[in-house]
Amino acid sequence: MLLIAFETANQPEVIALIAELDAYQDSLYPAEARYALDLSSLCQPHVLFAVARDEAGTAVGCAAVVLSDAYGEIKRMFVRPAARGQCVAQALIRTLERAACERGCRQLMLETGPYQPEALAFYVREGYERRGPFGDYPDHPLSVFMGKALAPEAPR
Repeated sequence: MLLIAFETANQPEVIALIAELDAYQDSLYPAEARYALDLSSLCQPHVLFAVARDEAGTAVGCAAVVLSDAYGEIKRMFVRPAARGQCVAQALIRTLERAACERGCRQLMLETGPYQPEALAFYVREGYERRGPFGDYPDHPLSVFMGKALAPEAPR
């Protein structure tokens, strides 16, 4: 059983998870092409940070959405290799989408890289489409920009 909950990023197990993500990103992209949020930024009130835990309570994935007036931005999406293929990423992104929508966010954006074909395919399956740069991002050959409109849930 998988449990997704909003937690603080400032806890040892989650810091280790983020360190794994950083090491992976470091192996793919030069420093000038990485736009990761640091730990203190992930702990700000306008950031929703979700952690996926397995049945033993071990953190196996994480993702954040940074909310602004104009849109939400997906950041720090990572699933440990041993937990991939078990719908962890899908559960994380859908949890973030739901929470962002509940807070009035109507569009999510993200920046990722071209050397992560599995991530790109995942985002496409989840309804994200390629788009141009947004916010303060430069148009860079090692950046892929994607976005998705969020529709409010219909009343029941």
